[in-house]
Amino acid sequence: MTASLSFSELSLPPIGFGTGRAHGLAGIESLHSAFDAGYRLLDSAFNYENEGTVGRAVRTAGIPRDEFIVTSKLPGRRHARAEATFTIEESLFRTGLDHIDLYLIHWPNPRVDQYVEAWEALIDARERGLIRHIGVSNFLPEHLERLETETGVRPVVNQIELHPWFPQEAAVIYHRERGIITEAWSPLGRGNGVTADPVIERIAAGHDVSPAEIVLAWHVARGVVPIPRSASPERQRLNIAAAHIELSAEEIALITALGRPDGRLADQDPAVYEEF
Repeated sequence: MTASLSFSELSLPPIGFGTGRAHGLAGIESLHSAFDAGYRLLDSAFNYENEGTVGRAVRTAGIPRDEFIVTSKLPGRRHARAEATFTIEESLFRTGLDHIDLYLIHWPNPRVDQYVEAWEALIDARERGLIRHIGVSNFLPEHLERLETETGVRPVVNQIELHPWFPQEAAVIYHRERGIITEAWSPLGRGNGVTADPVIERIAAGHDVSPAEIVLAWHVARGVVPIPRSASPERQRLNIAAAHIELSAEEIALITALGRPDGRLADQDPAVYEEF
């Protein structure tokens, strides 16, 4: 696999694994398959209701704990400082692990305006050793800047919607300039036709790989960490192998040019969208 991505004290593999649909014993089996394929960056959330599955899969994998980067996220309904504190603790208890490697605020929910309180709770949990690294998800520059201004602590990760229809060029540059790692959720467009685009299909044919592999390679080439999910062992292997595909600058530009003004998949603009 290509080298890990690192802008600060945190290093991430080039491709992670989304666990949103991994639940129960079947989820553990799927995760063990993903581990066999080489995944070590795992993305979960309190709202996915599978932190227990992820933790048990890690504990029973027969792989050293320090090889994994286990991620979870704080839900919007728990942004108040005290509630954020016990929710982080509950996330840790659910996993059965002695720490969570990366913890994110899931959405800023700006109308509620408690995300700074939530961030202070994440900082405190890091200082207590419950979590190793702290970041955010779906934050805009104004949200990121406010966190740093009011607490002196900058997130190490911002996980955002990012795919060929919504390439987020400005955000990727903004993050890179500030040492923030960009992660991509829905990196393949959730099956909404992104990978069926003729441009992507043509590039895939030229490399003799699938369109999904080309899209993941495009993310990696841009310095973005995609978080695809799949229960299929074969697809898991192909997805992570995409990190080895080398795209030309022209191919990267052609895929980036597919961006649309209305490229968001579900109109989830963090300036107004809220999730609890």
